[in-house]
Amino acid sequence: MPTPLHTPRINNNDDTVRLTKILVAIGAPIRRGEPIIDIETDKAVFTVESEHDGFLLGVLAEPGDTINVGSILAWIGSTADEAMPAAAHTNGVSGPKHGVSLKAAILLSKYGLDASSVPASGDRLSGEDVRQYIEAKGLRLPETAKPAAKSSTPQSSGRTVELTPVERGMLRTVEWHRDEAAAAYVEISYDPSDWQQYAAEVQKSRKLLVNPLLSLLAWRLVQLARAQPEINSTMSGDSRYAYDHVNLGFTVQAGDRLYVVVVPEAESLDETEFVTRLGELQRTAMKHALTPKQTSGATIAFSSMARWAVTRHMPVLVPHTSMMVAHTATPQAGSATLGATYDHRVLSGWHAVRVLQSLSRVQEST
Repeated sequence: MPTPLHTPRINNNDDTVRLTKILVAIGAPIRRGEPIIDIETDKAVFTVESEHDGFLLGVLAEPGDTINVGSILAWIGSTADEAMPAAAHTNGVSGPKHGVSLKAAILLSKYGLDASSVPASGDRLSGEDVRQYIEAKGLRLPETAKPAAKSSTPQSSGRTVELTPVERGMLRTVEWHRDEAAAAYVEISYDPSDWQQYAAEVQKSRKLLVNPLLSLLAWRLVQLARAQPEINSTMSGDSRYAYDHVNLGFTVQAGDRLYVVVVPEAESLDETEFVTRLGELQRTAMKHALTPKQTSGATIAFSSMARWAVTRHMPVLVPHTSMMVAHTATPQAGSATLGATYDHRVLSGWHAVRVLQSLSRVQEST
């Protein structure tokens, strides 16, 4: 009997997602955990993986369609020729009849428009429909976007290797950083001794097995984001989009895999709760057992490469964030560095430096 694959919820506040790419041919064999479909919201992107071994019988939406969370996204059968249920095509596609094209979705997002307010010329709302609506209303068109760089063909012999879900997520992150953000970087050096002493006191008083220095720095960043909402925002069209909550993204290197785990609504946690919650996510990451929800929806992020004693770390921005703080340390030299990659469309260097200066002072966290 066919098994339904439902549309997952990426963010608590998003009841719909957009299907961006179908990765497997209809009728093809699939294994549990194999990537099948890429979906996204305005805040996050991730790959939906198969929950069972079997064959992909059908996907109930097309690239560009907006679909409801919880609706049936696809059907998986035990054989390639197994019939889907009769009601298989009554899915959760939103918008004009059969949905919204990818070009239309991009324009709607840029101008902050709702699909239901734009007349469609056919079964699907097209990019041309939205463009005509924009011109009729006299809305200012955005500047022509720079086309994405095309990959050149390698000249030496080799072979094509399919990306893993983690690698595909990294590619999307890098492409967003390259194509959308106006990324800049700034850093300061500081004396880490006060922070090291404070972290040692916290570890001893709470009987922690792992030194909580990085978690405490990340918690301090959450407090700064709550006090300075402009760093907890992104661009949406020609406007700044201020997030309702501080969802702290934190990089975890688990073997050869790099994850960004997310502590949602971190501003509602006290220091102890935050350190505990982040520790749980780190342990889950080391087991490679994270769910999409645990790696989606970051609004600001923190990363450290202190374990490798590097002297400079210039991280790539998580999609739809305006700042990622980078931490490095050289223990033998008794020095440490705090840097920030930031989206210059949203923030200036002054914003970034102010955050780093505040973050370097441990007394402001107690």
